[in-house]
Parts: sequence; structure tokens; C-alpha cells
Amino acid sequence: MDELAVRGATERSRPDHFGFWVALLTGVLGLVALGIAFSTTPRAGPFCSGECLAYPYEGAVAFVPRDFLWMYPATMMLLTFMTLTIVVLAHAGSDSRLPAMIGVAFSLLAAAVLVVDYAIQLAVVQPSLLAGESDGLVLVSQYNPHGVFIALENVGYVSLAVALLFLSRVFTGRGRLVGTLRWLMLLAGSLTLAALVIMTWWFGMDLEYRFEVVAITITWIAVIGSSALLAIWLRRPAGADRGSQEG
Repeated sequence: MDELAVRGATERSRPDHFGFWVALLTGVLGLVALGIAFSTTPRAGPFCSGECLAYPYEGAVAFVPRDFLWMYPATMMLLTFMTLTIVVLAHAGSDSRLPAMIGVAFSLLAAAVLVVDYAIQLAVVQPSLLAGESDGLVLVSQYNPHGVFIALENVGYVSLAVALLFLSRVFTGRGRLVGTLRWLMLLAGSLTLAALVIMTWWFGMDLEYRFEVVAITITWIAVIGSSALLAIWLRRPAGADRGSQEG
């Protein structure tokens, strides 16, 4: 074995401290985003109860910045999870490198779409509402169940679900930890895609943000859970229940 191979084997035998902190941060950000999002009252659409905002949602100014707070940690979570998928790729074995690369590609797509989507809400919709500049906001407002915001969220979280499906192929070992990671990612990705097909068929043009809520719930829980497990996985040396490095 030459010097480079020896050095590589030595590096793989060490815990990945950078990856550990990225995974830990992703999980924490996910928990914060989930908590704020689920404590935010729906103001319009099918899940709204009581006094709901009506088109063109000009009364939304009363809910700035409360209704937008969850997007800050969600945006950071998407960026750290994207980084985490690259860390996973770096540790993928030769047999799982291709699905890992595809998973990274879909995580990049998801992050790009959703970060832009949230940036529009935070940097365009919020200040425009506060300034009374409501012209043209209806189409991009998060309160519009038929708007651009929901469409981009659907694209983003479907992409994230596909990323989880491919990343699950990295964890092919027999250990309990890698097995749990594999099935968590596989189940979350499959449920999200199944929900898209079933709910689109059932609701048709009245889908509104129903699928978005389901997709966020499933994928965020999966990201939080898998990040916690990945933090443990990356903290261990190779061979200590880190089955993806086999092959």
C-alpha cells in the first residue's frame, strides 16, 4: 500500500468532527424551525379557522414579522443539510457513491429552490407589506394557496424527498445505526412522493397548500432525525457501525 493509500485509510479511521457539528447544527435548526412553523396560525386557505385573510391578503401586514419567523431557521437548515449531504458523499463507499452523488444533486436543487422562495418572502414581501406596496404581491405571497410560494415549496420538498431516497442507499451496512438511517430516509422519501400522487389525484386543482404541509412535516422530521443519527455516525471511527464505508 503506497503512502497516499495509507494516509487515506488513516483519515477514514478518524471521527469526522466537521461533519458532526454540521449534523448537530442541522438538527437544532430543524427543531427550531419546526417549533416556530407549527405554532404559526394559518391565516388563509383550507386549514384556516376563525377570521381568515381574504384575497388580496392586504391585512397580512398585521402579521409581520410573526408569520415569517420560521423561514429564517428553515433557510439555514436547508443550507446546512445540503452541506451535510456532501459530507455523506465524502464517506460513501465505492458501491454507493453514485446514489450519494444523485442525492447531493437533489439536495442542492431543493436548497436552491427553497432558499430563493424564502428570500422572496423575507426580503420582498415583508418590507413591501410594511411599506404599503401591495401591488403585485398577491402572486408571490405565502398567504395565497394558489401562488408561486406554494408551487416552489412543492418543488423544493419533492426534491428533498428524492434526495433522501438516494441518500438512503449510502447506508448499506448491517448495524443498527446505519439500518435506522437507511429506513428513516427511505420511509420519509417514499411517504412524501406517495402523498404527492394521492393528494394530487384526490384534490386536483383544489390541492392548495395541503401537500406542502404534509411534505414539510415528513421531510423536516426526517431531516431532524437523520441529522441526529448522522451526528452519532460521524463521531464514530470507521468500522464502528459505519456500514457505508464497506465496498
